[in-house]
Amino acid sequence: MKVSRKIKGTNIFNGIALLPPQQVLILKENNSVEGIVNEVDAGDDIETYEGIICPGFINAHCHVELSHMKQRIATNTGLVNFVQQVMSNRGADDAMQKHAMQLALDEMYQNGIVAVGDICNTTASLAVKNNNLFFWQNFIEISGFVPAGAAKRFDDGMAVLQQFEAIKSTTFKNSLVPHAPYSVSKNLFALIDDISAGRILSIHNQEAVAENELYQYKTGDFLKLYENFGIDITAFTPTQTTSMHAWLNYMQQPSKLIAVHNTFTTKADIDKATTQAFWNELYFCLCPNANLYIENRLPNVNMLMAQTHNIVLGTDSYASNHQLSIWAEITTLQQHFPQIPIQTMLQWATLNGAKALGFDDVLGSFTKGKKPGVNIINNGVVQRLC
Repeated sequence: MKVSRKIKGTNIFNGIALLPPQQVLILKENNSVEGIVNEVDAGDDIETYEGIICPGFINAHCHVELSHMKQRIATNTGLVNFVQQVMSNRGADDAMQKHAMQLALDEMYQNGIVAVGDICNTTASLAVKNNNLFFWQNFIEISGFVPAGAAKRFDDGMAVLQQFEAIKSTTFKNSLVPHAPYSVSKNLFALIDDISAGRILSIHNQEAVAENELYQYKTGDFLKLYENFGIDITAFTPTQTTSMHAWLNYMQQPSKLIAVHNTFTTKADIDKATTQAFWNELYFCLCPNANLYIENRLPNVNMLMAQTHNIVLGTDSYASNHQLSIWAEITTLQQHFPQIPIQTMLQWATLNGAKALGFDDVLGSFTKGKKPGVNIINNGVVQRLC
């Protein structure tokens, strides 16, 4: 196969490290990577750009289904009020929802995103996903905090999962996953865990202090949400631990698990996580713009970095973000944690994300044979080259 493109930037980030100047990325005709060589060995016809050349971005956490909710929810409401508004206002006619989802996909594509870990409560997003523009890890999310309803909620989720698995594509992976500790009963966790062996799972984790209060003391703002929606939590007994300690006891079999948000996660929670069989494949997804949008608070990123290298990035949804851009998430992290090297955050956004979603055989780095996509980052602007 012939060489198709030779691309040079101010620097190249290869998925792991920021390479010295005067390096050239060589692509074949199908945009797969042939290699990276010194400019003096690259020959003619080199495309030259100002900025950093890097692999396509991985959005490890999104809710494409909620795209029609852009600007519908005020900022800084707190998680409990945010969840209540999403539950009350997520309805939309099919045409409106499909149009909004397509706009979301268009924005992610233009922002250099090549793969998405997408939360799906229904089959609605199938209308826009079967186009091979992205790799998809579809997390078919179920909830139900009343133990008596666990079997019905599980069966409903399995019915959705089966429709996703009917799409036979190398760009699709699918898993049945729990929404969050405050919305999934112990019984429902057990049913999900029974089928999770070998799967990649996701869970919203410790996004609000009220989540820990619920599990420690059966107090806090989530009690208001249950009351407002007529959810009987009489059967719930607090574990007297943080929520993360609790769900780590419930989930034993996944091959990988992505804990999303982690705004109130502590070192003690991480220490508990190290006892899990899947500890080395436990990823912590940061969605800083959504955290600021909802709770006006960020996770303890320095603590997470000291405990694990498995950090990835996500945008969350239009309901909790002004844009769907991984570079915008990196920019926010740079503002609040200026000591973190850019190459570290770029690895979170590329190779780490590809590993978390199980697409690192194709995406995430400029390794020979991969087709990771190519972005150029210059003066805070991302341009997708392929």
